[in-house]
Amino acid sequence: MDSVKEGDTVSVEYTGRLEDGTVFDSSDQHGEPLQFTVGEGKIIKGFDHAVIGMKIGEEKEVSIPPEEAYGHHNPDLVRHLPRHVFPEDQEIKPEMVFMMALPDGRQVPVRIAEVAEEQVKVDLNSPLAGKTLLFTIKLVNIAS
Repeated sequence: MDSVKEGDTVSVEYTGRLEDGTVFDSSDQHGEPLQFTVGEGKIIKGFDHAVIGMKIGEEKEVSIPPEEAYGHHNPDLVRHLPRHVFPEDQEIKPEMVFMMALPDGRQVPVRIAEVAEEQVKVDLNSPLAGKTLLFTIKLVNIAS
């Protein structure tokens, strides 16, 4: 039976949990297995490495440290923006997430950290930055 190697396109079922057991993502939520090419860099490094050597039908539990996931929380990614850059007709509260356009046209999620009358403190870090992620991964298919 073949095992996964770099360059293979794989399909996996997965559940991602935080250390407190909270599920933050799963293939069930998306209604289908996750498909990606191993080593292509489209998913977090620790998940990418975790599937190497797996065989179809195999299931495993992995713990991925921040360095191999979304990195550590970077204080340089916490910014103060003028209130007027947000929609006037929308109430803004801490913990809300907005999509903001970058100069190159890409959209990124921005978490509201604090709201003042004139300024809004935003955090551009991933909500998963600084966290160890626990995954249950089941290999469904390998397409070389």
